[in-house]
Amino acid sequence: MEQINIRRHETRDSARLLTLLRLNTPEYFSPSEEADFIDYLDHFADQYYILELNGEILGCGGFNLSEDGKMGKISWDIFHPDSQGKGLGTALTKFRIQKMKEIPGIETISVRTSQMAYQFYEKFGLELREVVKDYWEVGFDLYRLDRDIHLI
Repeated sequence: MEQINIRRHETRDSARLLTLLRLNTPEYFSPSEEADFIDYLDHFADQYYILELNGEILGCGGFNLSEDGKMGKISWDIFHPDSQGKGLGTALTKFRIQKMKEIPGIETISVRTSQMAYQFYEKFGLELREVVKDYWEVGFDLYRLDRDIHLI
């Protein structure tokens, strides 16, 4: 039986996470986003999680809070291409939504993603609010979704 474990990101995980990002570039991420991801891991990954299956890191994703603490922002979801479509992203997203619901003051959950992944977040009730063509890079549009945390 397969065993899913979700735990906090540790510095020692960074090389594996960069490998996961590279395996998803350029299909899901622009090559220019690698430097942003490294900066995120180094400075903003307080609520960043690793998903392991049978001890192997197959995915990661986190969330951050807005300055006023009223919005939880889903960030940097990355999964090994061979593990996509098997429910792992759903498990990690449900885990993070629950973590955000436990933080007093959060009113809204938001995500900024691309046209390749926005429909995944709609499954959790997030609603499309904005599209900006070529935001991340040519061919990588910004799709911003959000929803009142009490409706999720």
